[in-house]
Amino acid sequence: MADANRRPWWKYALVTVPAIVLAGSASGWLSGSGYGNPWFDGLTKPSFMPPGWTFGAAWTTLYTMMGVALAMILAEPPSDRRPTALMLFFAQLALNFAWSPIFFAGHDIRLAAMVIFVMAVIAAVAARQFYRLRPLAGLLMTPYLAWLCFAAALNAAIDRLNPGAGTSLLG
Repeated sequence: MADANRRPWWKYALVTVPAIVLAGSASGWLSGSGYGNPWFDGLTKPSFMPPGWTFGAAWTTLYTMMGVALAMILAEPPSDRRPTALMLFFAQLALNFAWSPIFFAGHDIRLAAMVIFVMAVIAAVAARQFYRLRPLAGLLMTPYLAWLCFAAALNAAIDRLNPGAGTSLLG
């Protein structure tokens, strides 16, 4: 698309960035995520587990980049691809916001692993769709995809190191 047909993405970012950062933060805070959660503190962590402060810094950065990417897509002129890209983005975002309650509040390590896997796949497809609409928007999703792979590895390692520590929310 010609740049002349695009609306200013930064105007959308004034809403999308704080909305995603605040919603993601609320999901983590309401579910008691991270260190300080007695159940989580009692788990054996893998050797590659970063210090607690890195999660807040990483997620704030990633949510900001996702908000900018979303703003760029919202600023694009209507097209056949845009609704699919947005649907995929919001589907993976819903899974993202569900992960902390499943893992930290629900103590369901295995369901959280399944959620993060599905989330990563949908996020990758969304990033591809974003890239097709506006390459920079797709590229802004790349660090998020890398972090999801790292988070999935952490989730799997915690499951392996703590057999029986989780409870199933599925019954």
